[in-house]
Amino acid sequence: MTRARRDYYEVLGVPRTAAGEDLKKAYRRRALEVHPDRNPGDPHAEERFKELTEAYTVLGDPARRARYDAGGFDAVSGAPGFDPSIFEGIFGGQGFSSLDDLFEQFFGGGAHAARGAGPRRGDDLRYGLEIPLEEAAAGTEVKLRLPRAESCPKCEGSGAAPGGLVTCATCHGRGSVVARVGFVQFAQGCPTCGGRGRAVRKRCGECGGDGRISTERTVRVRIPAGVDDKTRVRVAGEGDGGYLGGPPGDLFVDISVRPHATFSRDGADIHATLTVGFADLVLGGSFEVPTLHGPELVEIAPRTAPGTPLVLRGRGVPRLGRSGRGDHIVHLTARPPQAMEPRERELWQELRELESARRARAAESGEPADRNLFDRVKDFLGGER
Repeated sequence: MTRARRDYYEVLGVPRTAAGEDLKKAYRRRALEVHPDRNPGDPHAEERFKELTEAYTVLGDPARRARYDAGGFDAVSGAPGFDPSIFEGIFGGQGFSSLDDLFEQFFGGGAHAARGAGPRRGDDLRYGLEIPLEEAAAGTEVKLRLPRAESCPKCEGSGAAPGGLVTCATCHGRGSVVARVGFVQFAQGCPTCGGRGRAVRKRCGECGGDGRISTERTVRVRIPAGVDDKTRVRVAGEGDGGYLGGPPGDLFVDISVRPHATFSRDGADIHATLTVGFADLVLGGSFEVPTLHGPELVEIAPRTAPGTPLVLRGRGVPRLGRSGRGDHIVHLTARPPQAMEPRERELWQELRELESARRARAAESGEPADRNLFDRVKDFLGGER
């Protein structure tokens, strides 16, 4: 059988004239009493808790409350039921999925119970930095000129003018207040001063009471060797200054690596292309190639096919966060003659005639296919087998 819906004010146990703060206090008290973690084995505990949360969701919102007062449940149909995010603003901006989380906030939360009133950590800053491949491979140090908020030098981050800090009238300088929920008594951070024990009577004229001013600062950032696109470098304490004397945030530098004109990168490996003549592939030889670490010699063995990769071990990019380096891989391509001297043309013509004659003899004798072109070119040029 479906249970009849109870009036939201009845669920919270408050009169219809209750102020917003009274609603919040009532919800806190009842949430501790009916939460499922507090009532193990009670099959209706979760239902009661959802009912309580739905009631505060509506009555805690002035617009919804006005509609409910005028038209009842139908006027606020579709109002959300249980949603852990409803705890934001009631228990200090944190979501609670269990009573243990809720009690941890009350007994150990301290200044978090009044999150906006006391010292808070500054915001993190992010900066996009593009660097060339050479610096990504070797590592570098850069200087960044960044706008950011810093602790006000006039009030030293307190937010108060000289003589403007007074003992908090709510907690009498203790930084905490004693509250009672049912039979439970506990201490929590003072909601007025945020646990500092002092309140601002007169705001600082420089920062307007924020405790921070806008400025620019040069920050040195060490970029480790081996960074790649989307690598994020964290610089602790170089974000915005904290609120009212709180610690600063961090700076996060997002790296992008500029494309290189000669090399391409695959993880820690570097790829490059070396274009040589057909005679170089046939006869072999030593060739100088550029790398990220300077010129290096590669050896082409006689009768090497085009496309063969030549690997220079350990001449790539350092492996970020690990030992060792990648490889530098050279891919061979053959370059046909673009312009030939008369003697060169004669030699290529003679080579083609030799090849045709060999194919004809092989066809007449029924022998297997002739030796490959590289062997024949090498024979023609007088190379060793």
